[in-house]
Amino acid sequence: MSTGFYWDERTMWHGGGNYAFTVPLGGLVQPLAAGGLPESPETKRRMKNLMDVTGLTNDLHVTSADAATQEQLLAAHSAEYLDEFKALSDANGGEIGHHAPFAKGGYDIAALAAGLTSAAVEAVLKGTHENAYALARPPGHHCEAATPMGFCLMANIAIAIEAAKATRPDLKVAVLDWDVHHGNGTESIFYDRPDVLTISIHQEGNYPLDTGHLTDRGTGAGEGANLNLPLPAGAGHTAYLHAIDRVATPAIEAFNPDLIIVACGYDAGAVDPLARMLATAETFREMTLKIKALAERICDGKLVLSHEGGYSEIYVPFCGHATLEALSGSKITAADPMARALNNRQPGPRFNAFLRAEIDHMVQQLGL
Repeated sequence: MSTGFYWDERTMWHGGGNYAFTVPLGGLVQPLAAGGLPESPETKRRMKNLMDVTGLTNDLHVTSADAATQEQLLAAHSAEYLDEFKALSDANGGEIGHHAPFAKGGYDIAALAAGLTSAAVEAVLKGTHENAYALARPPGHHCEAATPMGFCLMANIAIAIEAAKATRPDLKVAVLDWDVHHGNGTESIFYDRPDVLTISIHQEGNYPLDTGHLTDRGTGAGEGANLNLPLPAGAGHTAYLHAIDRVATPAIEAFNPDLIIVACGYDAGAVDPLARMLATAETFREMTLKIKALAERICDGKLVLSHEGGYSEIYVPFCGHATLEALSGSKITAADPMARALNNRQPGPRFNAFLRAEIDHMVQQLGL
């Protein structure tokens, strides 16, 4: 089986307590179901359930993994942060950073999520799988070395990269983040590193508000190894594929990595409550096919997708199913029930022309 699928029900048990952004609960504010954490387990569970019902799961090698070790976590995070996180987790949970709450036991669940991504990377590098998908929760791409934020408690992808490089110091990795929010955590951890290329395609000015600028290119030895492509709100299928063709593909080809990792968020989907983009399940299928073909050309197909955001319980399962179809080459499909409606909502020719021109202008500014 060429595609590994890393999953563990225990990661679905992560919770944020009684939490609803910055809106205080009590008085006339009724408590929300499941604690009000938008990063709920249901988007991921329903994705896995859909795969089970259609039979796609049977075309994958499904497995769990061990939690990331303390040594592996320390390669990406400060000891002070991990100690504080562990102490609160062993008590009754809490929140250390910005919009990243956790309940009791949250530390162990986050370490398991990081372990799933690390195991997926290791299996692909060893040749156990041609490619792999980690359905890791909580997500990780916003978590910095000492600051969790945006529902992210440990930097899953960064931890996986450092674990792989512990035995392969010359390993070069390209990280493509197509989550709708800027991948500030992954960026910050590798910002001064020339051995890891980080690319983030995101909605401009969404989250975090003060990161993800086109001019942020890295520093020191890492200058030029960081790319941000902030897209205007309303970008849809055509714009995302143009961004992959004009930015991600040439940048990764020039970097010539040994492995490609995708921070795979589905919150650019057209009905996501935390974004204003118009991607569809077909968008994610086509992006996956393009990056899979790129990996086959330049790094023997070594490709790992690590699940990040996506907050529509209805639509994430179909976006994820389309992605796994493309990644694995399975002939089992799940028809997008919203395809007709969302295709009718795609940007028209004039706005698409504007978006392509904007992307092309950014390509010139980036010097690609």
